[in-house]
Amino acid sequence: MTIKFPIRRVLTPSAFFPSLAAIGAGLLLMTLQTTSAQAAGQYYNCANPTGCKLVDSQYFTSSYTKTQYPVVMAHGLGGFTTLFGVIDYFNGIPEDLMKGGSEVYTTKTSAVNNSEIRGEQLLQQVKTISAISGKSKVNLFGHSQGGIDIRYVAGVAPKYVASVTAVSSPEQGSKTADFVRNTLDPNNDTGNPSNITTQLVSGLFNLIGGFTDIGSGISFEEIQQQDGWQAVVALSTDGAALFNAKFPAAMPTSYCGQPTSNAVNGIKYYSFSGVGQITSALDPTDYLLAATGIPFAGDSNDGLVSACSSRLGYVIRDNYRMNHLDSANQLLGLTAWGESEPKSVYRTQVSRLKKANL
Repeated sequence: MTIKFPIRRVLTPSAFFPSLAAIGAGLLLMTLQTTSAQAAGQYYNCANPTGCKLVDSQYFTSSYTKTQYPVVMAHGLGGFTTLFGVIDYFNGIPEDLMKGGSEVYTTKTSAVNNSEIRGEQLLQQVKTISAISGKSKVNLFGHSQGGIDIRYVAGVAPKYVASVTAVSSPEQGSKTADFVRNTLDPNNDTGNPSNITTQLVSGLFNLIGGFTDIGSGISFEEIQQQDGWQAVVALSTDGAALFNAKFPAAMPTSYCGQPTSNAVNGIKYYSFSGVGQITSALDPTDYLLAATGIPFAGDSNDGLVSACSSRLGYVIRDNYRMNHLDSANQLLGLTAWGESEPKSVYRTQVSRLKKANL
């Protein structure tokens, strides 16, 4: 009978140290994974009035835009979050901020209505976002009419707001809205005028508003209230003056003046905007903005908002080479070549908020 003895393996130094190296590498990898998991930028879509859905989450190597409070983005007139799952209102901007560590939420209010109604809808979403994120405040960004909506939230519920950044927003009204209002209703009726033309135009606006609501993923039962005529009135010079009388924080005292303060009730206010209409010959919307900019008659504008009207709080710049849609990186990023890139402008502003501990 043959007895076989088990072979005893002796760990030599050359065999032992690679094992330690492997263990060390494994521990290091686990540490990096844990660190990365703690440092994930996230992007949520709040396109319904009942909650927010995670769109994307990724690890980041930089904390350039990792603010203390979440970034909340509000669309303008006729706005949406992601239209039919194809076109983002803030094209590529939430994803870009995520890379630097931002927690970003895009919101959805009535596409077509005045800023007090839209602002109240936005406030309810801000409360939801605060509950989801566990943070007591948010950093509000509003494009176009959204820049007025966020002022409403800051005015009625300042405890939820760390900062306000208005982007190409008609804070003192739009001369395009004045032209539409004066053409359809020369008597400047603050209600809904009875003439057939005005009713048809208002009805068309309402239809567009409902269309973008559904396109953003809102069901027929959840469609937000639309009122085309009230939107036109709110965005006119007279409508803006009425709103500003109620919510004067960080506003200039004259049309082309500079704001005298950029912090009110503990909230920091900022704004930026552009001028010019045709910034990319390939973008068909530029030619539309060239037409809508005609009523400004020499007043520097982006096709829908003048530089003077866009000023609020700390004015970062009001002369970027961006038209009204460029400032949200639309259409599909077809913006001016060789100029300030929209995503970079947002990224720099969010980093500015981070440095201010917001």
